[in-house]
Amino acid sequence: MSSVFLRTLLPSIGLAYGLQAAVGIPSIAAQTERFYDLSGSLTYLSCTALSLYLPAYRARVAALAAGTAAPNLSRFPSVLDALAGRNWRTVALSAFAGLWAVRLGSFLFSRITAENGQDSRFEKIRDSPAKFAVAFFAQATWVSLVLLPVLAVNSLPVATFAALPTVMATDVLGVALWVGGWTFEVLADQQKSQWMKEKKEKKHSEEFLTRGLWSKSRHPNYFGEITLWMGVATLAAGVLATRVGLTGVGLSSTAGGRAAAIAMAGVSPAFTTFLLTQVSGIPMSETKYDKRYGDKPEYKKWKENTPMLVPKFF
Repeated sequence: MSSVFLRTLLPSIGLAYGLQAAVGIPSIAAQTERFYDLSGSLTYLSCTALSLYLPAYRARVAALAAGTAAPNLSRFPSVLDALAGRNWRTVALSAFAGLWAVRLGSFLFSRITAENGQDSRFEKIRDSPAKFAVAFFAQATWVSLVLLPVLAVNSLPVATFAALPTVMATDVLGVALWVGGWTFEVLADQQKSQWMKEKKEKKHSEEFLTRGLWSKSRHPNYFGEITLWMGVATLAAGVLATRVGLTGVGLSSTAGGRAAAIAMAGVSPAFTTFLLTQVSGIPMSETKYDKRYGDKPEYKKWKENTPMLVPKFF
């Protein structure tokens, strides 16, 4: 791969592991998971910001060294300097990742604060330094893989985008998928929060939610999350798989090179889907609800008639 490309991509990924180590060491010592999820969201934001900033920093340093920049300029560009001249796709992808991370981080931190800083996922590992360390390492890996298409596009040389059309079909499809997925996830979470609030207020006696989007899918929030990352991947792949995108990455303009570029973008929704459908999301929820309500006819009917993930509207 191109050294120019890797000089931004690798430090951005390295930052994920560094930040998780910085939070993980004191958390393991104190045997607390209070800041685990929050640190994950902050890592998303920090890695995205670094990938946007590094190209501007290197351009400033190079200009100062060559004597083509004003001598009174600092070698450290401001945030506005870092964004100036960047293609709209890098800004959009970074904003998409940032919005998702802020929403997720604030939600999870509020939830664990309400639970006195404890999360049932950590009951069996918080007392084991080795197992707890693996959780932080896994989170760094999660951030790196899911954020990879954003980091990859941000790591392309700025000149790459000058040769691209202002808008491509993959741009329109990618943005549409992200907006649709984001809206679906937010609406599903809002419906569940409202349902839980009404249950506490004794406005209903329902044991599980089967209204709204939850009547179309048993896990509409996860469907929305997978869809929005598919949007990020589509937008990124549309750039990375072009001739100039492949050149910027340092891949050949062959079928193999394009496949590698598409895979670099596609790993994000693929890994997200794997986690939510095979590891922590749906399997944990389904197991919990089956144990709690598995003998109830209304639960069996809802489960039989409602798709697990992809919504059924007709």
